[in-house]
Amino acid sequence: MFVVANRVPVAQDWKAEFEERFAKRAGEIESQEGFVRMQILRPISDNAPYSVLTTWETEEAFKSWIGSPDFRLAHQNPMPKEAFSGKPSMEQHLVVITAEK
Repeated sequence: MFVVANRVPVAQDWKAEFEERFAKRAGEIESQEGFVRMQILRPISDNAPYSVLTTWETEEAFKSWIGSPDFRLAHQNPMPKEAFSGKPSMEQHLVVITAEK
């Protein structure tokens, strides 16, 4: 499994819109080959960033999605710069251990 974590620092007044955009997103990531799950994690602390986690069967599946028309559609109308309280960052991980109930 391959996990991508986007850390997105969202300004306080824009948090509701940020969540709403994901709830109503234009793309259909669920239909992408190799997609497993997406989680949007709301920070408890006011100063912490949102975490947008996507899980893929392989790194190649993720790369295929970011090159797809669906990706472009989902990102064609970004939020304004003032919606962010800092610079977003992206981390990529290979899953080496999983524990689930």
